[in-house]
Amino acid sequence: MSDVTTDELSRRLGEPGLVVLDVRRPEEFTGALVAPCDPRPGRIPGARSLEVSLLLDCRDVGAVRDLVGEPEGTEVVAYCHSGSRSAMAVQVLVAAGYDARNYVGSWHEWSRDAALPAETGPPAQS
Repeated sequence: MSDVTTDELSRRLGEPGLVVLDVRRPEEFTGALVAPCDPRPGRIPGARSLEVSLLLDCRDVGAVRDLVGEPEGTEVVAYCHSGSRSAMAVQVLVAAGYDARNYVGSWHEWSRDAALPAETGPPAQS
C-alpha cells in the first residue's frame, strides 16, 4: 500500500473509520517538546497518541490490537516527526491485521504549512 500524502490526509481528517496515530513521545504529541527544525508545536487534529516503543514491545497480535483499540482491518495512518518511527509502527500494525499506511512527511512537513490545522496540549476527553 502506498504512503499517505499531506494532501490526502488533510482532506480525510475526521473521516469515520480512519484512525490517525501519532507515534512520537507524549511530550512531542502535546507540543511541550518541539524539534528546533519545526516552526510550530503540536499534532495533527484528532490524532491519538501511541508511542512507537509500546507497539514494538508487543509480543503478539492481540497485544497490538489491545493498544490500538480498533478491530482488525481498520484503516490506520501513522506519523511521527520525520516518518522513520511511523514506518516501524506501520510494519507492526500491518502484521496485526490493520490497513496501515505511513505519513512519511509526518509532523516535520505538516508543521511547515500554516494553513493546516494543529492541536496542542492534552487531547480533549470524549
